[in-house]
Amino acid sequence: MDNNANDQFFKDKVLGHPAGLFVLFFTEMWERFSYYGMRAILVIFLTGLLTDENPGWEWTSSAALSLLGTYAMLVYLTPLMGGWLADNKIGYKRAVVIGALLMTLGHAAMAVETPTFLYIGIAFLILGNGFFKPNMTSIISKMYEGHDEKKDGAYNIFYMGVNAGAFIGIMLCGWVGEKIGWSYGFGLAGIFMLLGMLQFYFAQPLFGSIGDKPVKSKSEEGAESNVHRNEASIKLNHFIPIDYLLIGIFTISALIFIINDPLSKIGNIQTFNFTVAGMTDSLFFALLAAITFILLLIIRMPRYVAIERDKMIAFAIFCLFTIFFWAAFEQAAGSLPIYTRDYTNRVLEGGAATTFKIVDLIVTVVPLGIITFVLLSLFRKTFNRIGLSNLILGSSFVIVWAIVIYKLYIEFQSTETEVPVTWFAILNSLFIIMFAPLFTKWWDSKYNPPASVKYFLGLFLLGIGFGFLAFGAKDVPAGAQTASLSMAWLVLAYLFHTLGELCLSPMGLSYLSKLIPPRMIAFMFGVYYLAIAIGNKLAHYVGGDIEKITNEHGLSTFFLIFTFIPIGIGVISLLLHPLLKKLMHGVR
Repeated sequence: MDNNANDQFFKDKVLGHPAGLFVLFFTEMWERFSYYGMRAILVIFLTGLLTDENPGWEWTSSAALSLLGTYAMLVYLTPLMGGWLADNKIGYKRAVVIGALLMTLGHAAMAVETPTFLYIGIAFLILGNGFFKPNMTSIISKMYEGHDEKKDGAYNIFYMGVNAGAFIGIMLCGWVGEKIGWSYGFGLAGIFMLLGMLQFYFAQPLFGSIGDKPVKSKSEEGAESNVHRNEASIKLNHFIPIDYLLIGIFTISALIFIINDPLSKIGNIQTFNFTVAGMTDSLFFALLAAITFILLLIIRMPRYVAIERDKMIAFAIFCLFTIFFWAAFEQAAGSLPIYTRDYTNRVLEGGAATTFKIVDLIVTVVPLGIITFVLLSLFRKTFNRIGLSNLILGSSFVIVWAIVIYKLYIEFQSTETEVPVTWFAILNSLFIIMFAPLFTKWWDSKYNPPASVKYFLGLFLLGIGFGFLAFGAKDVPAGAQTASLSMAWLVLAYLFHTLGELCLSPMGLSYLSKLIPPRMIAFMFGVYYLAIAIGNKLAHYVGGDIEKITNEHGLSTFFLIFTFIPIGIGVISLLLHPLLKKLMHGVR
């Protein structure tokens, strides 16, 4: 794209950036609102008692987390297909609209509160995420072509929208779901997904031809042929029959595991109904998939040019660390809500209740006030061009403010306060907003640590967070169904988990861009997303045993698993520093 063509986007600026960036900011914010809002209440709804005032379905934690794990895993895999479709067939803007519409239908289906509609809803959410997720950042990348010096700031603003959406979504969907009714919580997520989609759809005049259906010009076709000619001079690592065989075994085994695991735990449906060396069919196929994928990497990597091979091995090691990190970190969506509900004293009285209400008011109103200021700034610059989009966006904020005021009114009426289970999940977004600027300054300074140290810090801090939970639960006897532990342990856990995330999470894509040659980016991007997907599934596969481990060994033992394993893997990262430094060939 001609750089001068992109200058038009910088004429109408909001906070120094094109107005179109803030349309994307709010679209992504509503999508994250709906995703995190739904996820915050899913497990506590599924495992809630049938006899409560706001009854759940009384599923076992194993069944609930098995479903959540399969959902979370597929959420990270479908964007690979959605990104390809947008790049080659339908364009980014259409993909975003299709994805948002599918997710709206998904949330609406979940609000019906029947098993059939739950599964239909989750299927729509997975497919919709595949269309939506990869293409928002693609539009930003195209918008800022020729303005690379502004890209870092643009992505920082965009990811603030991600955290703002997660923050508000967890707070409002969580409160509405727990205090009013689960259907209303799921429905609220769907309403804002729909409003976000409509706001984006009617703002498309701001984006011009960016994100339209791709049409290759002759010059692009000529450039592509030149790339192919250039690649012909490079020693390419073509796929051979053994590669395809391993990919086939891996794909089939992984799909069997992904589908069979929730089927067996929710409906007691055993797809193959066999055991091997004491392993269930689900676990057998999971291990088969893991072994074949490792074999594929071992067979393919030696066939690359030496320096490329070394860098890809280094990145593969980072992907392995990534699996272990997310396997522990994602307990926040599965086992931690169960711990919060059943083992934490969330009832506050007197001065403690008043203090919490004031803190809750500040952390709710201040971020929302700042985002509303950004909204008004966007209105002033774009109302003449995209008035309908602005009206839809404004209406969504009126609804948010109305719910927030009602929530605060209800909370301040009571002398006793029960902190919602979902309230603690907002701490992650809150801590990210607080500490991300400090970590950015650290990484930009001369004290920026090497990759192995960053991975060590991320895993070590994550393990320490679980260590607080293990220490807090040390006196809870094995088999206890409830306890009254201090909320302070949860706050400390979320703080250290977030600090660990800030050390490790941004590193994956950064080292992908630095270590992997351009022609291999797509393949290794898939490997990286696969690592996160495996971590998410593994998190809830292990986390689903919270009831079993707590009954047999105690709650503290459950959290010690997630204390020692991340710290141990972190120490391995430190010990591998000399090897990783050599493999990275000067890349920092």
